[in-house]
Amino acid sequence: MDFDLKEIFGSFLADGTFSAATVSGSGHIHETFRVETAENDRDDYIIQRLNTKVFRNIPQLQENIERVTKHLYNKLLIIPGADVRRECLTLIPSRAGKTWIQDRDGNFWRMFIFISGHRSYDLGDSPQKAFEGGKAIGRFQAMLADLPGPPLHETIPYFHDIEKRLEAFDRVLKADRCGRARSVGELIDFVKRRADSMKVILRLGNEGRIPVRITHNDTKFNNILLDENDRALCVIDLDTVMPGYVHYDFGDAIRTAANTAPEDEPVLSKVNLDITLFRAYSEGYLSETRKTLNDTEKEYLAFAPQLITYIIGLRFLTDYLDGDNYFRIHHEHHNLQRARAQFRLVGSMEEQYDEMKKIIGELA
Repeated sequence: MDFDLKEIFGSFLADGTFSAATVSGSGHIHETFRVETAENDRDDYIIQRLNTKVFRNIPQLQENIERVTKHLYNKLLIIPGADVRRECLTLIPSRAGKTWIQDRDGNFWRMFIFISGHRSYDLGDSPQKAFEGGKAIGRFQAMLADLPGPPLHETIPYFHDIEKRLEAFDRVLKADRCGRARSVGELIDFVKRRADSMKVILRLGNEGRIPVRITHNDTKFNNILLDENDRALCVIDLDTVMPGYVHYDFGDAIRTAANTAPEDEPVLSKVNLDITLFRAYSEGYLSETRKTLNDTEKEYLAFAPQLITYIIGLRFLTDYLDGDNYFRIHHEHHNLQRARAQFRLVGSMEEQYDEMKKIIGELA
């Protein structure tokens, strides 16, 4: 579908003249465009067409992001040397005073300032990058610990709730409306063998042993921007910032920061957890959160990557069985390829779990 991005740009209170727009990013959910302005001394911008099949309440989604970015902005203002415009996302209001618009075709759009001079990586392929990624997520959680006001909205209810994900998987598997279940029996067995053990974080929360905090919930490594020197800069993609457990953020980050291959790697022998990168990320993360996490939260950090990688693989497999309705795919069996890679990574984490626990124990 073609969009009049110049017209959409003009619906926001941007500072500059529209020059050109190009597709940007590799996200699975929204359509993202970078808008270049004609003036050299003006910002460029990011425009996104929001996926209303995934995010059904856009006002609540945008309210969360507005509250979070304002809080981070105010925190950064009092930090000497902080570069506020690059270390925090900046929403651009529409001419109607909202943080989004709806076009004549019913599409929802929003705009951010483009963060200049950043670097983004799908994998944390060096200890320095992994350390800085951990530091960025740890700082993000720590700065939001005192966010005032009511709880944030759940933009996707039960997003990392393993029980709900398993229930959805069972429903889709039972329906098997695309006739694909027969071909993925070994993956179905993989899911079922681990289903009960993956509920431990939920159980700890229900028992009151770990608190609900404000978490990002989508901390894959390319949602962490680094600066020109590969130092922590900004955490982006705030759609799923909402109440959660810290293990969700830590686990999802390790899934990509310490992975030796892309999340859809077709050659499974290339997929492994790099224990050196795990240590580096953990060190960065705990440098910002060591004083705020309780002992039980720290104890289960080493398990968190298994949980989240399992959940992501489960979601890919569920979507594949259901006909590929959620994640954007680039070929017929893309979600299946993704699921296989994620479950291979779970296996690598299981093989190194004792060493992961030892590292967390030393650092925490």
